[in-house]
Amino acid sequence: MTKHSLDLDGGAFKVNLPYTFGGWFVFVVGIILVVAGIVLSLDDKTFLALSAVGFFIMAGITPGSHEATLHNLRKNAISPAELEAKAEASGMTIENWWLQQTSYVPTNDPNDWILPAPGPTTWNKENPYVADEGAQPLPEHPVNVGTPTPATFSLFGVFLTLAIIIGLYTTSYVMSDDMYEGGAVPAYIFIAIGLFGVLGGAARAKMLRQMMDLPTSLVRSAPVGYPELVGQVRPTKAGGMTVVVDGNQNMVMQNMVGFRWTYEQYQCRTVKDSEGNTREECNWVQIRSDKGGCPFILHDGTGGIKVNTTSFKRQEYGNFLKQWDGAFAQSLGKQLMSQAVAGILRDARIEKHRWTLWGLRIGNPVYLIGQTKSRSQEELRSEGLDGTLGNSIIEVWGNEDESGTKCTLQRGSELSNLGSARSGVELVLVPLFILFGGLALLGLA
Repeated sequence: MTKHSLDLDGGAFKVNLPYTFGGWFVFVVGIILVVAGIVLSLDDKTFLALSAVGFFIMAGITPGSHEATLHNLRKNAISPAELEAKAEASGMTIENWWLQQTSYVPTNDPNDWILPAPGPTTWNKENPYVADEGAQPLPEHPVNVGTPTPATFSLFGVFLTLAIIIGLYTTSYVMSDDMYEGGAVPAYIFIAIGLFGVLGGAARAKMLRQMMDLPTSLVRSAPVGYPELVGQVRPTKAGGMTVVVDGNQNMVMQNMVGFRWTYEQYQCRTVKDSEGNTREECNWVQIRSDKGGCPFILHDGTGGIKVNTTSFKRQEYGNFLKQWDGAFAQSLGKQLMSQAVAGILRDARIEKHRWTLWGLRIGNPVYLIGQTKSRSQEELRSEGLDGTLGNSIIEVWGNEDESGTKCTLQRGSELSNLGSARSGVELVLVPLFILFGGLALLGLA
């Protein structure tokens, strides 16, 4: 795969439609809502809210600038046998029919390898710091495929902008009615959404700009400082971790080097409005969580370098690895206890339980920006290293940022992370439009 064989320039505008059956199904539902809202609004303009919801759904299911291209590239590049094995391991599994317990592994993982990566049989177990045979960068390394650039504007921005315009118009129509008594609450909601969107979008746009602007270093020549590195997660001589989620031996994931899990309860309670009418209110409530990790070797084909996983303040694992859910807790005692606590603290009852695991596994692609520091002679001697290999005498830390450079560790290569990204224009200007729209609504309150 050469750098010139992929068109990674998103351009000024790109039409990016769903590329899976599920995506198209949700997209069509959005279209139906848009049409229904327009038709019904001929009698009552408040029904335009349906169209706003429809456009919002269409925006949410619209893929990133290069997602469809990378999805097709992965199907053609990865061997059919490997893809079939992954397909068999993914999807929903009924763990216990009687207790209504299931588990789910995502069928589509945009943070996985797009191009073939070396398997464990080719790794040097004795010295993970030496180069692979041929000493060439991995096929998915940026020196081979280049750096993707998201489209400045795409259908995501178009649909989201239409949803905002229609939403603001419908809200202003309701607020201008003589019978309206809600005050400025809708305006404050738009302002809050816009403000959080602008702040979050600006932070995300800054990280993406850093990813696109920084040149990627090869491990064999990684400098002391803050290099950008892309490679494959390989184990140190200490190996990886076996993560037991929430202490349940039935929820286990092996070969991990970084993880985060959450335990949530779907709690429902009956609430009354100001007029005395009752309604059911349900939502997921996080009860417990945990995270951790162990050092690993980032190997890009030219050599390996030690990475201190838990030192990174910013860790993005992408889609979850596995999710378990059920109608009951892990045991009768925990079920009774959780019901009692939910009843006392929130006057709620528990309908479902859910455990979700995110993480970085051995063999995964990894992208990072971190600080390289010299390793101690004692540590080198403990690993049997003589110090003649430059990349073996330094290690990567992520606990100290440099001015203008933020340390980050992400599952996936630069290609996969930027391939699904939105542009800074869509991340910042669209929520800014929501903010200004909310401020305009204050004039109607």
